[in-house]
Amino acid sequence: METLHFTFSGGDKAVRDARLVGVVSSGNLEILIEHAPLAGACDIEIHTAAHGFGTIWEAVMADFHARWRLADTRIAVNDMGATPAVVSLRMDQAAEMAMGATT
Repeated sequence: METLHFTFSGGDKAVRDARLVGVVSSGNLEILIEHAPLAGACDIEIHTAAHGFGTIWEAVMADFHARWRLADTRIAVNDMGATPAVVSLRMDQAAEMAMGATT
């Protein structure tokens, strides 16, 4: 397993609820998103079975932060080889649910 850590600032939206989205299985991932007092930052920690893809993860997470601009949010990702498209989909799903947009 490889562990990656990204912190983004400049967000202006807060999540309301902690949510767990997805299932860790072959080719998929799970995401836990929750409110945390992080001085306005969005902190993302990724545990992945796919080594050597840090620059791709960084690009996907930067794109996610640009779309959602989350602040005071902690996100934990457990990955078993999901594609960037699946990662983006699950991240958006987690953000929507945590902000109360869907149930």
